Amino acid sequence: MKIKKNDNVKILAGKDKGKKGKVLKILPKEHKVVIEGINLLTKHVRARREGEKGQRVQFPAPLDVSKVILICSHCNKSVRVGYKVLDNKKKIRYCRQCHQVIDQ
Repeated sequence: MKIKKNDNVKILAGKDKGKKGKVLKILPKEHKVVIEGINLLTKHVRARREGEKGQRVQFPAPLDVSKVILICSHCNKSVRVGYKVLDNKKKIRYCRQCHQVIDQ
């Protein structure tokens, strides 16, 4: 998966199209990501004790990774990610537009 935790991404499709956010969690088996402040769902929580009030809790739901694109920290554009293998056999991600290494 080309998106990693703490990456800044832009939403390409859905109700939050065009918004930007930070990746909080990666779910590689389901091919999904959880993004801060994006795809918020409301869950109604019942009161557990007598005298306590019920409440509505908002939380970010997972979003398919194909609906997001990485934002390069150097050129501040939404870009596709490329991979390079260095001489020491280390695999790095790079921006396909400005050819800078993406911070990890």
